[in-house]
Order: sequence, then C-alpha cells, then structure tokens
Amino acid sequence: MLGAVARSRAPVVRLLSPQAAVLVETVRGRKSRTDPKAKSKAGRIKTPPPVDPVEMVVLKERFAEYNLIMRALRMEFKEEMLRKRYEEETGSLAEERAKQEAEEHRSLMAWNEAENLRLRKIRELRVQKETEAAEQKRREITMLRQQELEDYIKEKEKEILQLQEEAKNFITLENLDQRIEEALDNPKNYNFAIDKEGRKVKRTVLQ
Repeated sequence: MLGAVARSRAPVVRLLSPQAAVLVETVRGRKSRTDPKAKSKAGRIKTPPPVDPVEMVVLKERFAEYNLIMRALRMEFKEEMLRKRYEEETGSLAEERAKQEAEEHRSLMAWNEAENLRLRKIRELRVQKETEAAEQKRREITMLRQQELEDYIKEKEKEILQLQEEAKNFITLENLDQRIEEALDNPKNYNFAIDKEGRKVKRTVLQ
C-alpha cells in the first residue's frame, strides 16, 4: 500500500486528510506581505541606475515637443468638434434637420390618425356585433319565457277543464238522494280475482 501511495501524483497529505477538511496547497515562488526579508538580502541597498546628463537633456526636449504636438492636435480636434456642433445647432444642417424632423412628425401623425381610424372602425364593428348578439339573446330569452308562460297557462286551463268535467260527478246536497238510489240500483262488486293478464276470472256473489 505504501508503494501505491508513493507512486501516486497527489500529495500524501491529500490522501490521508479527511474528506470534510479544507485542503490548502502552498504555492512556491511568491512571498506573502507578512513574510520577513530574506537573509541573503538583509544588507542590500538599492541604488538607482546612473543617468546620462546629455541623454536626460535630449529626453526632456523630445518630451516637451511631444506634449506640444499632442496639445495642438487636441485643440484642433476640439475646434473641429465645436464647429460641427455649432453648424448643427445654428447653421444649414440645423435647418435641414428641423425640416426632416417636421416632415417625420407629419408623417407619423398621419399614420397615427389612419391607425386610430382603423382601430375605431374595428371597435365600432365589434361593439355593434356584441350589441346585436346581446339583443338576439334578450329576444330569445323573452320568447322562451313567453313560451313557458303560455305552456303554463295551457296546462292550468287543461287542469281547470278536467276539474270542471270531474265536478259534474261530484256528490252534492242537491243530488245526494239520487246518487244513493243509483248506487242501490246498480251495486258493484270489487271482490274478484284476476289472472296474470289482468282478466277477471272469479267473482264472489253479493249477499
């Protein structure tokens, strides 16, 4: 097992550390800010490289010339930008741009009016269809209620007629004696038997 550990590329610390622990690897070649100065450089004193006076004079002249040229270029570009801005705001370009904006505004307003007109026609057509549909539905509901009322009246009239027909056979004080005599003259026997087809097959004799 130790041979396998030695042949593996991962450090031994990583192999033997628990899984939940945080692994921190050291990076060689850079010191932290809190590290002290190396012992080999403890007595080292940094000295700037020597400067040639003639070269310094030449560099100063060239640097001053460079700054002068760059300042002139910046002023030229700034003047050109300000001139263009002034022409755009007050010159012929501004007038042309104002005309273009006015023409664009007129075209947009015309398109807006046409679009509003188209949408208004669509809206009016939709509202008209909705009104017609609501009116048709209201008429259908009214006709349905009218039909239901007529059916109800016809049913009640039928019940009244049937009741009037049945009232002719009611027993009252005026026809009580007559109905008694009719019952005595025409006795009825309800004591009978019927078969499966509903026919009377046997009747008892009245006493």
